[in-house]
Amino acid sequence: MAGDRHGHPMSRTSTEAAGHYEQALEHLLFFRAEVADAADRVLSAAPRSVMGHVLAAHLGLLGTEEKDAADARDTFERFKEHAHRGEMTPRERMHVAAATAWLKGDLHRAGRVLGEISVEYPRDVLALAVGHQIDFFTGNAPRLRDRIGGALSAWDTTDPHYGPVLGMYAFGLEEAGHYEQARETGLAAVDRRPRDVWAIHAVVHTYEMQGRFADGIRYLDARAADWAAGNYLNVHNWWHYCLYALEAGDVSRVLDIYDSALHHAGSTGAAMELLDAAALLWRLHLAGRDAGDRWQRLADAWAARHDGAYYAFNDVHAVMAYTGAGRTAEAERLVRDRERYVAGGPRLSNHAMTADVGLPVCRALIAFGNQHYDRAVDLLVPVRHRLGEYGGSHAQRDAVHKTLLEAALRAGRHELARTLLSERVNLRPVCPYNWLARARLADALGEGAQAAAARATAADQAAEGMAALKR
Repeated sequence: MAGDRHGHPMSRTSTEAAGHYEQALEHLLFFRAEVADAADRVLSAAPRSVMGHVLAAHLGLLGTEEKDAADARDTFERFKEHAHRGEMTPRERMHVAAATAWLKGDLHRAGRVLGEISVEYPRDVLALAVGHQIDFFTGNAPRLRDRIGGALSAWDTTDPHYGPVLGMYAFGLEEAGHYEQARETGLAAVDRRPRDVWAIHAVVHTYEMQGRFADGIRYLDARAADWAAGNYLNVHNWWHYCLYALEAGDVSRVLDIYDSALHHAGSTGAAMELLDAAALLWRLHLAGRDAGDRWQRLADAWAARHDGAYYAFNDVHAVMAYTGAGRTAEAERLVRDRERYVAGGPRLSNHAMTADVGLPVCRALIAFGNQHYDRAVDLLVPVRHRLGEYGGSHAQRDAVHKTLLEAALRAGRHELARTLLSERVNLRPVCPYNWLARARLADALGEGAQAAAARATAADQAAEGMAALKR
């Protein structure tokens, strides 16, 4: 029986297959496309490898693609028909239980079981990496932090994978609000492994959450050779770059990046890429900026997927695309389908995500698109502190928070708008969007001096961002 590089035995796995497994983990940690080929080589060398099949199952799930998940479920069930639990190690049995739970739609149970593995085997890279992503998909910020933090002291700092584990910890720290520690940890991870795109991404999030968009631009520019191409996360990091450029007021730069990196004729149509595209265009829509025919092309791409109910976070972004394109009937059709789904199924992870958060947000987006701003407010206020329950990061969910603020401003709900703006400005005082929104509220209340001061603050901040942007 071969083992992995940390000494964990791997049943039904040859030495050659174990080598391929280690290569696959390396690719997984750095978001490289080569992970799929390496995982295939594991099973080619050892068709009954338990960890090889567990790895393949998780690869079918991590992209949040319904069809890939269905294929992975069928393959994993066939594997289990011929597998014998008595031949598996205790660690492998736990891995099989975690993969089975996720394949059946119970992300939360899968995350708990992977957490139990990390307690017993804190250097199990697959358990840490997959559990970390599940915490992200379920929006569990304390768990994002503590799953990795709880394992970190068991790692040798000279281990080649210590860097990417630090990168995961940096993202957990950021989502839990420890921005300075998160940035320092992320920078340390990147110093160890410069092409650690997840660690770069964690640093970028700290700048976003503090409103330090000019610093974010400079950081991404300085590290562009490490993140901008050749990995699965490059589109998402370009999306972050666009958020910074939008704060600086450079809409033409935003659209250029959208057309070259986020969504274009060569885009794959993957859900992860389409949701970034939708989230960016929606922010432009909230800012009153014209995106031309990009909305129609994006809505076509979502429609071509023919998605069923699988992940509420994706549904929200599909509704953004349909609503932004003026295709209200398609957005409403998706909502009706998800209503039937939650009425007829067990309350596993996505059922609860959809019923409790996804559907109210989808309905609010449609109401906003139809200029029914009071209804949008009434739908979003009850769920605004629960958005994490349907997954994603604080930065991603901010599109919904901005929708609530814009709806409150447009509906004349001035006291609510004042409260929302107070929250935003005190959390991110260096953020032109917040000051421009504050100016609009001051205008509505007849407070001309305050409006002028807020606009001046926004202009000063935007100028720093424009100076940071390289043409």
